[in-house]
This record gives sequence, C-alpha cells and structure tokens, in this order.
Amino acid sequence: MRHRKRSRRLTTTSEHRLALMRNQVRDLLTHGRIVTTLAKAKELRRYAEKMITLAKKGDLASRRRALAFIQDKAVVRKLFTELREKYLDRPGGYTRIVKLGERRGDGAFLAMVELVEEKLTFKKSKKTSERLKKINEFIEKKKKELQLHQESAEAKPAENQPKVEEERVQATEEAPSSQATQEANA
Repeated sequence: MRHRKRSRRLTTTSEHRLALMRNQVRDLLTHGRIVTTLAKAKELRRYAEKMITLAKKGDLASRRRALAFIQDKAVVRKLFTELREKYLDRPGGYTRIVKLGERRGDGAFLAMVELVEEKLTFKKSKKTSERLKKINEFIEKKKKELQLHQESAEAKPAENQPKVEEERVQATEEAPSSQATQEANA
C-alpha cells in the first residue's frame, strides 16, 4: 500500500524518476516549454515551482540547493538572474499545463508545460463591478449621514455649554453665602 506517498511513481525506480525530473526541470528552465505526458507534467510542475521559489529567495543556500538538484551552472545562473526578476512579484503559479490530446502510438495523454509569461491581471466581471458600485454608493450615503449627525451633535453641545457654565457660576456664588451663614451660626 502507498499510504501518504505524494509523488507519482511513473512506473520507474526512484533513481530513474529523480533523474527524469532533473532533466525535465533543466529543459523547462532552459527552453521555457516542453511537451511530455500528462502525469510527468503534473509531477514536473512541483519540482519546477520549488526551484523558482528557491530563486526568489536568492541567498547562497538556496543557490546551492538549486545547483544540487539541477546540476547545470548555466541554468542555475539563468534561474537566479532572469527568472528571479520575472517572478519576484508573483506569489506562485509559475508554470502552466496545457493538455494536447493523446499520443498516436500508445494513447498516452500529452501535455505542454510552459513558464507563465504575462503579469497577473484580474478582469472584474460585470456582476462584480455592479456590486462594487452599489457598495461604494452605500458607503458614500452612510458617510454623508454620519457627517450630518456629527454636525448636529457638535452644534447641540455648543448650545448646552453656556447653560452649564451659568450653572457653575451660580453654584460658586451660592457657596460663599452658605459659608458666611455657617460662620455666623458658629
């Protein structure tokens, strides 16, 4: 049983599978796209994205780890210079798998793995833009209501302040007279 085994076996030994992935990652980083079977493409994506993530870190330890896997100094140099700058702002998803159909000889599903070229752009749907417009209108409406409430709240205490001050003055005027009566009674 293969419980908790994440990688695909690809009907090979582990050494052959590792060598295959090293070669395919090297070719993908060199040429930008390769054609292989769908199962190999899905497995290749894991390794290629790990190498690009190492390149984004850019430190010496990451460079040595990438060189230990790829084993080609020219490809690692390209990875840590050109590809690093290209994918520095991208949080993930550096590769794309495009299914091509069945191979004529044995019927294996083929796929093209390529490095993503364009920048991330999100096109908002009509429904989303309408919803955002309604939300912004609601927010503006609430801001206006809040400003009116604040203005009216600021105006009310200003009217109430003189009354409070008058009460304080009256209280201080009464206090000395009550003190005088207490002294007279003593």
